[in-house]
Amino acid sequence: MQDEYRTVAREGVHETEISRSRFLCALAPAATEEEAQAFVARVRKEHPTANHNCYAYVIGADASVQKASDDGEPGGTAGVPMLQMLTRRDMRYVVAVVTRYFGGVKLGAGGLIRAYGGAVGEALDTLGTVTRRRFRLATVTVDHARAGKTENDLRSTGREVRDVRYGAEVTIEIALPESDIARFRGWLADTTAGTAAFDLGGEAYG
Repeated sequence: MQDEYRTVAREGVHETEISRSRFLCALAPAATEEEAQAFVARVRKEHPTANHNCYAYVIGADASVQKASDDGEPGGTAGVPMLQMLTRRDMRYVVAVVTRYFGGVKLGAGGLIRAYGGAVGEALDTLGTVTRRRFRLATVTVDHARAGKTENDLRSTGREVRDVRYGAEVTIEIALPESDIARFRGWLADTTAGTAAFDLGGEAYG
């Protein structure tokens, strides 16, 4: 599993013009292949008169799903360079659609590859990216008397508190980097005089 991955900060569109052709790169985060395909369909609907709506997407923290389409451009000149730009930038859970309005000047294979790959690169730079790191979810269970102080101590030491539930005891859900687990166990035992229970859960990105 990847310890971290990058994705787009937000959905957006960046336009560039090359030899009178307009290239509009629409980017969006996509959690699943279905979401990516739905975004492609939406962009196509928004640009029904465009000459081409080429796309590429990468789904999965370890890029397990990768798809690209030239949508009528010569084979390998659009979708593949778009996909290569996404993977070169370590982008995950992302979909890119480049809409081309032909301006009358042919670019040739090399020109198309540079144009489509470049459109995605420029859009990533303009819209911005975010890094998501892998965490282990964990729960800390303490008695009511210690709950407030323990929660404050967790927050003041920079730990990510995700949820606090009150019952017979207080359960605090946190997210920890894998490398911090052993050190955290010791810190928790010291802070709560050994009275807190600590349970490790699954993995998440945040």
